[in-house]
Amino acid sequence: MKTWPVSTSRFGLGSIPNSNFTPLGRFRIAQKIGHGAPERTIFRSRLAVGQWDGTPAEEDYVLTRILWLEGMEEENANTFDRYIYIHGTNQEEAIGQPASHGCIRMSNAAVAALFDLVETGTQVEIGDVPPSGPDLKDFV
Repeated sequence: MKTWPVSTSRFGLGSIPNSNFTPLGRFRIAQKIGHGAPERTIFRSRLAVGQWDGTPAEEDYVLTRILWLEGMEEENANTFDRYIYIHGTNQEEAIGQPASHGCIRMSNAAVAALFDLVETGTQVEIGDVPPSGPDLKDFV
């Protein structure tokens, strides 16, 4: 098992449609998107559209890789339809604090490493309490 610091939603936790909340519970990786793409590739609607050059931007880019999640429990069954991903970000300075619009953000290097470690169908647990270590807020 590996753990990495992440950012979850700045709006809160839960599975309410149109809430921008990060859902909790058991999931599986339904789709892997971005195999072989350079780190910091920008994705829009799951399509590579360019490279982020490092210029600060207000926009919350989906970068590097996408692990599209599907909920495995009744309360999070809408996760796939809500387009909840694990993905890289152009706001790595916010990793470790609630900052996303519902997705799980990771550093670009970390999401690339995770992408290579998992297969479609791999189960993922997202909780609001870290599995270990008192100083780390959120983990995948």
